[in-house]
This record gives sequence, structure tokens and C-alpha cells, in this order.
Amino acid sequence: MDLVQQKKFEKLFKEYFPALTQFARKYVYDFEMAKDIVHSVFIKMWEKWEALDTDNDLSAYMYRSVQNKCLNHLRDTGKKPTEQLPEHDHQLAVYIEARDYLEERELENKIREGFDLLPEKCRQVFEMNRFEDLKYKEIAQKLNISVKTVENQIGKALKILREHLSDHLIIIYVLIKIALSV
Repeated sequence: MDLVQQKKFEKLFKEYFPALTQFARKYVYDFEMAKDIVHSVFIKMWEKWEALDTDNDLSAYMYRSVQNKCLNHLRDTGKKPTEQLPEHDHQLAVYIEARDYLEERELENKIREGFDLLPEKCRQVFEMNRFEDLKYKEIAQKLNISVKTVENQIGKALKILREHLSDHLIIIYVLIKIALSV
């Protein structure tokens, strides 16, 4: 690894270590364990640095890696997150739960705002596909439009939503992963 790459890695570490540690604490509730998990993720990144696409944003990769390490830790120790919470940290757990609730509400509002940005036909096609589970062909038949138009409308909706929710994509990803693991 050359000096430029080392500097890039160092910058990532300094920028993301505190946030990733707090993220890990949501799973393991133990600050030292959270730090150890994040350290191990950065060590693995250092070892695989040449294979990583360092020209692109690595934040999603780092958060996913930390989440996986946390879940592996919980599986390996046979503990659930609440079993690891010390008595004196009960207030912290209440705070985290309240903060998570507020973040979830904020995200729901952002999603609603995103839907409001969609043109009427685009929203209708998107909702029929995503919420009514209709196939493109079924939507095309119901709305008397071509399948290609349905594809274009879905693509347009996803682009608008992705742009509107870009700051929240990590949170969305984590919430989906958590929902799927329950």
C-alpha cells in the first residue's frame, strides 16, 4: 500500500471509527466490545485494502461489516443485546430506544415526502408494484400502458426516491436487515 492509500485509510479510520463504535453499541451495548469489533473490521479492511474499490464510498461496506461482526459476536456468545446491558446502563438503553424511535419517525416522514415528490402516474405505478405486488405486465394491463412505460415509471420513481433519501440510505439498509433477521 502506497503513502496515498495509507493516508486515505487513516482518514477513513478517523472519520468513521466513533460513529461505527456507537453503531456497534446498539447491538452489543458494551463500549469496549464495540471498539474491539470496529477495530477488527478496520484490520480486515487493511488486509483487503488492495481488493477494495477505494474510489467509491466505503461507508455502507463498513457499516455492514460492523453489523455482521456484532451479530456474529451475539451468536457466538449466545447472548441477546438486552442480556449484555448492565443495570446502570438502563438509562442509556431507554435513550437509545427513544432515539431509534425518533430516527424511524424521521425516516418515515422523509419517505412520505419522497412519495409526494413523485408525479401522480409514477407514484401510482410504483405503489401498484411495491405495495400491491403486481407484476409489470399486470400494471400495464390495468392502466392500459406498455410494459416499457411501467419499467420507465418504476425507474423514475426509484431515482427520485434514491436522491431524496440519499442521506438515509444506511439507516434504511440497517432497518431492512434488522427487519429481515427478526
